[in-house]
Amino acid sequence: MNSLLSKTVSIAIAATTLFVSAPTLAEMKPMAKPATPVTQKHTVGTIVEVASANPVFTTLVAAIKAAGLVETLSGQGPFTVFAPTDAAFKALPKGTLAKLLKPENKATLVKILTYHVVSGSITSKDIKAGDVKTVEGSSVKIQLKKGKVTVDNAKVTKADVKASNGIIHVINKVLLPPNVKL
Repeated sequence: MNSLLSKTVSIAIAATTLFVSAPTLAEMKPMAKPATPVTQKHTVGTIVEVASANPVFTTLVAAIKAAGLVETLSGQGPFTVFAPTDAAFKALPKGTLAKLLKPENKATLVKILTYHVVSGSITSKDIKAGDVKTVEGSSVKIQLKKGKVTVDNAKVTKADVKASNGIIHVINKVLLPPNVKL
C-alpha cells in the first residue's frame, strides 16, 4: 500500500507541475532563428582604382598619374577604357615610355591615353564594328571577327572588367592616335 500511495503522490506532483508550468510554456516565444549574416553589397571601384588593384596595369596607372588624368578617370563617367597591359607598354620602342612619362611630354601622353578612352559604358555584347570616336577626338577602328574584338591593331584579351564608372577592356598593344609619332 505504501508503494501505491507513493506512486499516487508522485503522479499528483507531476500533474500539478505540468498544470502550473503549462501557462508559462504557452507564453514562451519560439526560439529565434539564427541570424543570417548580412552580406554587404560589394562596390566596385573606379576605373583608376580597378586598374591600380590589378598588377598588369602598373605602367598604365603610372602613365595616368603622370598625365594628370586620375581625377578625370575617377569621375562619374561612364567611360570605356581600352587598357594596355604592362607587356603592351614594354613592346614600345626602347626609351619611348621613359620619354613619354617626362613632364615636358605630358600633352603627348594625354593624347595617347585619351585615345584609349571612349565616352559611355560599352560592354562586349554591345560593341559594334566601325569607327568609334575617342575622348582624344580621333576615332579607333573596332573590328569583330569570329567573336574576337580588335581595336585598331590591338586585340582585346579580356573584356568587361567592371568599374563603378565604366568598363575596362584589356588590350595587348598601346594605341597611338593618327597625329602622334613616337
